[in-house]
Amino acid sequence: MERDWDTFLAPYEQTVSELKVKLRGIRKQFREQNRHVPIEFVTGRVKPIESIITKSQLRHIPMQRLEEEMSDIAGLRIMCQFVDDIHQVVQIIRNRKDMKVIQERDYITNKKASGYRSYHLVIEYPVQLVGGEKKILAEIQIRTLAMNFWATIEHSLNYKYQGAFPEEMSERLQRAAEAAYQLDEEMSTIREEIQEAQRLFSHGRGKSEDVYYHKSMDQEE
Repeated sequence: MERDWDTFLAPYEQTVSELKVKLRGIRKQFREQNRHVPIEFVTGRVKPIESIITKSQLRHIPMQRLEEEMSDIAGLRIMCQFVDDIHQVVQIIRNRKDMKVIQERDYITNKKASGYRSYHLVIEYPVQLVGGEKKILAEIQIRTLAMNFWATIEHSLNYKYQGAFPEEMSERLQRAAEAAYQLDEEMSTIREEIQEAQRLFSHGRGKSEDVYYHKSMDQEE
């Protein structure tokens, strides 16, 4: 019996749509509070039918077990400026009551052999349908802009080479991935130095104002 893909994918499409709204809402709240925004932007997609079928065949997932065994049919991607932002976003998602984290894969601390870095969460999201609640698995990938740049290009090249990179090219891609990570590290260091300079400036200005206040009081006396 042929699967009704429109009916099957509808809850996943609703899940992606709702999660994008909620994740962008987090970004909006940080902006309204004049705080550093850990989320740069959010994208999402439902895996194409052809990709679902191909992956089910490669992973030997029975078609009747797709909902339980394929966790990335609904996919969200969160881009951040800094590596520290990634960990902050992960914690925010862990603390939410409207979704449940059921799996975490830290490819930042433990990068893949290819050089790929990202933080993956698999969540269970209760989507409300006409027939009642349905719990949907969704994958959220959280990465910096530099990590995303590398991963996007590598994915495009991987598609052309069908995953069979020449050894020399694989090594160059690994070096490029490391360069992207070093860029993240350097930008984080610069950010910390700026924050420290601002803190010292603010602290020094407070002392100057305090001295000025006491001098003024002495003059009035």
